[in-house]
Amino acid sequence: MSETTDTVFVIDDDESVRTSLRLLLNSAGLESWTLSSAREFLETYRAEQPGCLVLDVRMPGMSGLELQRQLNLRGAIVPVIFITGHGDVAMAVEAMRHGAFDFLQKPFREQDLIDRIQSALAKDLQTRAALKERERIRRRLAFLTPREREVLALLTRGKPNKVMAQELGVSRRTVEIHRSRIMEKCGASSLADLVRMVMDQVPPVQAG
Repeated sequence: MSETTDTVFVIDDDESVRTSLRLLLNSAGLESWTLSSAREFLETYRAEQPGCLVLDVRMPGMSGLELQRQLNLRGAIVPVIFITGHGDVAMAVEAMRHGAFDFLQKPFREQDLIDRIQSALAKDLQTRAALKERERIRRRLAFLTPREREVLALLTRGKPNKVMAQELGVSRRTVEIHRSRIMEKCGASSLADLVRMVMDQVPPVQAG
């Protein structure tokens, strides 16, 4: 299993289910990894691995819902698709409230599962790209000097150069220089771009 290839993790204690799903996913050109228990998945999964998770709600030992709770506690972002029986729909709805990507009720069409998996993989790709961009911006912001961070905080509040100069006790030219350096260090093409970068950070940049 490559940590750069999208992988569909299938977790089910029924070997026949794992086999049929693996064959289905392979026929659709999807990389899959089947496991017999939720605990086995927790022991082998790495957060860096892109993909999605397909699992039953009810399993012996650790249930699908318990696995979801453990993943949430670890801050995992992998999308989870639950497969449920008729009596498990209420449990699946509860799982959705806790961040599950989707659920399918048995019996389901094979194409429906493939469609949901494709959507989950696209969502995972989008989320990972956003997190990577946020980390890139965080590293750039870390290079700002204390004074530049003060100017940046005022900039994001919409303060004009003249007001910033007065509040900081410096000349407008000094503010303009700081502003230019901030834009360069952050790789921002415009003030709107710079504000977006800062707003994407959690917590937001503070002065001082």
